[in-house]
Amino acid sequence: MNYASHNKEMRHTFECSEPAVFMKCESSLLKGGKPFFIPDFSSDVHYETEIVIKINKLGKNIAERFAPRYYSEVTVGIDFTARDLQKRLRSEGLPWEISKAFDNSAAIGDFIPVGEATDVRNLQFRLEINGEKVQEGNTADMIFPADKIVAYVSRFFTLKMGDLIYTGTPEGVGPVHPGDHLRGYIGEQKLLDFNIR
Repeated sequence: MNYASHNKEMRHTFECSEPAVFMKCESSLLKGGKPFFIPDFSSDVHYETEIVIKINKLGKNIAERFAPRYYSEVTVGIDFTARDLQKRLRSEGLPWEISKAFDNSAAIGDFIPVGEATDVRNLQFRLEINGEKVQEGNTADMIFPADKIVAYVSRFFTLKMGDLIYTGTPEGVGPVHPGDHLRGYIGEQKLLDFNIR
């Protein structure tokens, strides 16, 4: 919920005064270009392309102005959502982590130094499926920039070296299907490349 265009796309009618936060387990990570297997509990898994920052030192109650000291690498990742399961859980007023944090639901690309990615506040990124661009965004359009997210999250959770923060998705989310080939880019640099099974 960190891009107004995605909120409109999902028909969210509320305004966020604080970042929306949910957790993913270590088993949620999908690394090294391994394939993503569509789980048997969903028939409607969607991709959500996001910029991901990697925490590089221990931090708690971090002031926003000091947040850049706590990360030095970024990449592009996919937050997979079992949309059918999410809708059912939300309609029943239940927590919906299982629709977002299931095994391998957090695909992660190769990290690059922040300096190599230019300005974290103005990163162009995109996802291609089978060679066609399906989603594109720029961190300049985020409601809550990366530094504000780091500061906010650190009020509630001690950030540790290696923790990953996905920063939200722009409009253009959609389903994946067996046989799809996903490639994620920051600028023209391909950092994510894997298949759907």
